Amino acid sequence: MSKSHPVVTATLYGLLTTGAVIALLPFVWVLFGAFKSQAEIMSAPGAWLPHSFANVSNFVTLFTERMFGRYMVNSLIVSGATVVTNVLFATMAGYALAKLEFPGHKLVFGCVLAAMMVPYIALFVPQFFIIVQMGLVNSLTAVVLPIAVMPIGVFIMRQFADSVPDELLEAARLDGAGEFVIFFKIFLPLVGPAIATVAIITFLNSWNYFLWPLIVAQNQDTYTLPVGLAVASQGAKSTDYGLLLAGAIVVLLPVLILFLFLQKYFVQGIAGTGIK
Repeated sequence: MSKSHPVVTATLYGLLTTGAVIALLPFVWVLFGAFKSQAEIMSAPGAWLPHSFANVSNFVTLFTERMFGRYMVNSLIVSGATVVTNVLFATMAGYALAKLEFPGHKLVFGCVLAAMMVPYIALFVPQFFIIVQMGLVNSLTAVVLPIAVMPIGVFIMRQFADSVPDELLEAARLDGAGEFVIFFKIFLPLVGPAIATVAIITFLNSWNYFLWPLIVAQNQDTYTLPVGLAVASQGAKSTDYGLLLAGAIVVLLPVLILFLFLQKYFVQGIAGTGIK
């Protein structure tokens, strides 16, 4: 295997570093802007550094006057419930589609693939009609139900389940193990990276979910963070940019922390499913 020329390597690292810096600049600007007052932002819109990083009034206002504590609890409930249901049901569906022979399993997988192609906004009207008929409008259950099982989760688990050796499962069946024992004691421990991938993707989707919660959550007690952020940033006649940027940091931080802890499993899971 030939070594790359030092000049080529240095150029490549230089380009990658430049790209990374350019990608990070908007996040840095948002972070700095969160420590600015509205007057400071309006007096010098293009300035980067705030007058003082000790100015945390925007964050204090969000949690004391704009109910961000309540919105965060609602988002944690919605995201937690969504992660649990998606991991449980997507793992079961992926195992069944990859390892069990039953009539129509190819048709079912085709339906899963087709569901991935449908824009979620196209389903809003029938979903809202069903939620109304069930009497769940203005509840967190109404926010969770449409994303309780996402097709992308089933697809990832099915693709990763294909890599689990059939011989291992057959040996367990010959020893008298039932399907539930095989699923929980043999299959699940082998698909940890895929479970982490599904958990992260599900958490990201549900945490950033905006339009559907905006429709079904009709008062502040059931708002999630993105909806609350949109409402909180609106003043009487103008947008409070300081609050908006501070709220963006509050929304971003949990996702960033989760990804930093699980990025190893996330990369393994994506690589294992063959998604490029």
